[in-house]
This record gives sequence, C-alpha cells and structure tokens, in this order.
Amino acid sequence: MNPRIICEQVHIAPVCTIFAKNETDMTLQQMQYITAVSRLRHFARAAKECGVTQPTLSAMIRKLEEELGVTLFERSSQLVEPTPTGQLVIEEAQAMLDCERRIRDIIAEQQHSLRGTFRLGILPTIAPYLLPRVMPWLGRKFPELNLHVTEMKTGDIKEALTRGEIDAAVAVSVSGLDGFNQTRLYYEQFVAYVSRESPLFSNRHIVVSDIRNESLWLLDEGHCFRDQLVKFCQLKAADKSKSNYLLGSIETFMRMVESGNGITFIPELALEQLSPQQKELARPFGLPIPVREVVMLTTGKFIRKAVLDTITDAIVTHVPERMLRLNNTEQRI
Repeated sequence: MNPRIICEQVHIAPVCTIFAKNETDMTLQQMQYITAVSRLRHFARAAKECGVTQPTLSAMIRKLEEELGVTLFERSSQLVEPTPTGQLVIEEAQAMLDCERRIRDIIAEQQHSLRGTFRLGILPTIAPYLLPRVMPWLGRKFPELNLHVTEMKTGDIKEALTRGEIDAAVAVSVSGLDGFNQTRLYYEQFVAYVSRESPLFSNRHIVVSDIRNESLWLLDEGHCFRDQLVKFCQLKAADKSKSNYLLGSIETFMRMVESGNGITFIPELALEQLSPQQKELARPFGLPIPVREVVMLTTGKFIRKAVLDTITDAIVTHVPERMLRLNNTEQRI
C-alpha cells in the first residue's frame, strides 16, 4: 500500500533554479506535483492528494515542461512513467523538498513549536482502538498541530520512514527494525474471539493446542499481528485456513465470528469497544498470555522531538496503566 501523501502549497520563495533555454524558477509547489505523480503513477490520484483538480495539476506540469524544454513524463492510457531526464529532475526535486521540510522542522524544534504538520504512520491493527482515545484530546489541547495519520503495514512503515514520507510511526516491536529508534508505548495482550457454535466457546481460557483444528480467520500475510500469532500458536497450516481471505480486517472477521463461523483474534484495547453481548465471545489465553510491544518508531534523522514527546505522552496517558509494564503472566512475542 502506498502511504497517503498530502501535498501543501508552501508560501516561501523558490529554493532552486533549473536552467533551460531561459532561466526558469521551479517552485516547491511544482516539485510537489511532479514527485506526487512520479510516486503514484497517476495524474488524478496525485491531484487529489495534492488538493488540486487534475486539470490544474496537469497544466502546471505541462507549463513546467515547456519552460524547461524537456518532457518529464511519458503519458499513455495505461500508465504514467517518468522519462530518463524526468527521473533525474524528480530525484533532485524530492531532495529539495526533503531539505525544505528539514529546515522547517529544525526551526519548529528550536522554538519548541507544537504547530504545523506532523505525519504519523500507524498499523491498521492498532489505529481503530488507540486513535479514538488519543486524537480528540490532542485536537483540543493542541489545535494548531495538524496531525496527518496514515494506516500501513510494517513493511510500508519502514519504507515510508526511510524515504521521509512520514515523521514517525506507531508500530509493534518485531525483528527487522534494528535500523530504527524504538520508544516503548505499552504492552497489549492478544485475545481470542470465539463463535457461540465453536467447541471452544465453553472454555474459560484458550490454549495453543485448542485452536489447531479450528476454523481461523487471520489477516493476510504482511500483518505482524498475524505473523506473531502464527508463530506463537505454531500454526503450521495457517496458509490453508480461512486466512486466505485477502484484505480482511479484524472488524470483518469479528462479524464472521458473531455470525457463528470460527474464531479470530483481537487486540486487548478492542475489548473496551465491545458491547456486553460481544464481550461474551472474548476469551483470554491461558498462561503465558501472549502480548505485543507497541512502540513509536523514528529514524536517526528525526528532528521534531517536542511534538513526538507530546504524542507519546498522550498515548501513554490514555491507555490503561496496567498495559504500561509487562507482568510475570505475560510473554512478549
């Protein structure tokens, strides 16, 4: 999944000049347009994300091409591709945009500013249960902080952080994150969600051996939520289960279970959003209880510590206190 990029017109003087037949000022706005088209390979989607109409974006890029005397994109009915020259221009434009943003970040951090745009990635298995707790409070407390949130899988988070497309991310501590800074936020238990027709419904707790012959609803591959459960539960046949339901969500699988079909797993924070009838379907794991460690990820180049500390403190404050530490009945997976 490509992360959502929000392009804004910035009101500062152009920061670079490209020379063609005549000296031509290439503005930051034009750089945003061409990098968005290059990333999305589609004019309409780029225009939507940049907050302009497609005719406006297309006209601005055409005008830039005429001024530079080069073709930046090969256009066809199927796909938009940068030309070799266009690719070089786009790479430099992206570097300039990254530089401009870092300058803004340095100034904002120096001023301890809690305003402006901050781009946060978050796992889709965390967002529906954490954000409603935190976002309203942040909006009331810091109305000038424009928090742009994008749901994405762990692999997409790593790429987006590396490319500078997001500033930080709420993720889960798993292998493969050695190159990123991790700040622990909280620990969260995995909970089984069992249909009334399942033989496991009568069990007070779920143990690993109980679920190997059950009809499972699992997220598709690439979700660390799935990967951790498959590993913990030793589900060697997971690829043959109902986990082949592509692009499913925890909410979709919960509805399937509620209709009397199989079992699935939900994160602990989801419990507080359940009705009394839904809570009757939730079953904790027996000891040791599997938990995931939720963390804030940044790169070594991260600058805006004041904003990050504010968001981190808000998250820690708005989750149950018992989730802030690992107890002796839990096993981090």
